Amino acid sequence: MELVKQTRAHVARLDLSAAQVAVLDGQAHTARALWNLLHEYFTFRQGRFATVKDCDEAIRAARREIDWMGQLPAQAAQAVLKTYRQAWANFFNPGHPAGRPTFKARFRSRPAVDVPQARDLQIKRVNRRWGAVSLPKAGRVRFRWTKDLPGVTRGGPAGRITGARLVKAADGWHIVFRTPDPGEDRRRPGRHRRPVRPGPSLSRLTSTSRKKA
Repeated sequence: MELVKQTRAHVARLDLSAAQVAVLDGQAHTARALWNLLHEYFTFRQGRFATVKDCDEAIRAARREIDWMGQLPAQAAQAVLKTYRQAWANFFNPGHPAGRPTFKARFRSRPAVDVPQARDLQIKRVNRRWGAVSLPKAGRVRFRWTKDLPGVTRGGPAGRITGARLVKAADGWHIVFRTPDPGEDRRRPGRHRRPVRPGPSLSRLTSTSRKKA
């Protein structure tokens, strides 16, 4: 049985400069492109999936060989892989309503970037209405303070921040702080896939896709 951690979230609006918006937009587009490359790499053989190790090595190689991959922080790239693998786990779980993972279209998917490590955020309250947080490659950013965050303010709620996700909505970028849910954890049956020989690298898939276009 595989343990599934439950989390809660608090959403706050970010106050970004034009340059910071451009940085996050670039990271989000790179994250979406990485998802699509992973999907092609993971499913290029019918019925035989690449292993987590194969995918991780392919991402590391792609970051060395493809310049624009560097726009996305390394931890955010690993978070894309984790989210992608979780999407398959949800698909194979009979009790989960998720469908089969697919390619993400540019205009039909919401831009998002993960900040998996809470220590990178360096959250501080600036005043009654604003807090500040550090975002990889974007620098120090203010966010709207609407409620106390666990482990940040004295007398605040119990718990701690475990990470965050940056999501772009119609009114701009928001940060979603993740905190562990004190409720009971769920368990689901784990699934095992036999390892397979890795296929073409992500950089080769990228060049092939460009030739087809």
